[in-house]
Amino acid sequence: MEDVGRGLVDFVSDHQVWAAPVVLLLAFGESLAFISLLVPAWGVLVAIGAMLGPGQINFWPVWIAAAVGAALGDWLSYWLGYHFKDRVAEIWPLSRRPDLLPRGRAFVLRWGIPSIYIGRFFGPLRASVPLAAGIFAMPYWRFQIANWTSALIWSAVLLIFGDLISRIVEWIWRTV
Repeated sequence: MEDVGRGLVDFVSDHQVWAAPVVLLLAFGESLAFISLLVPAWGVLVAIGAMLGPGQINFWPVWIAAAVGAALGDWLSYWLGYHFKDRVAEIWPLSRRPDLLPRGRAFVLRWGIPSIYIGRFFGPLRASVPLAAGIFAMPYWRFQIANWTSALIWSAVLLIFGDLISRIVEWIWRTV
């Protein structure tokens, strides 16, 4: 998996015009309930964010692409939960992790709308919170507002974190 991530970062570095579509797909996969358990893409997104500092890629299109991908992934997860209810727990790979959906369910019931924001930043919860919100029929527009605003925040944090790390490393390299 590490080689695939490195290959994607190298591809984006060599073909900056593809940065936004690649980031959109990575963020979508990272936020989609079933895929996010198999493909942890946040590290690649941070690495792509590291290309912002040297001016290789433009922040705005990549940020919007990441936010759209993340929001669409959570929207589809919500939709699956809303339409299939508890049957989603029987679908692989959730069927191999029976603890995730009950944890997400408890989290959504306890925190409500803030669970969407908090869950966006924690891997295992990221996979189950939108599903649980759909299963419990969290009001659609409340979910969507939290979904889209949290996606904008999450994507900015990942990309800016990568940029910040690259700037620190560059500063240390010049100083030492």
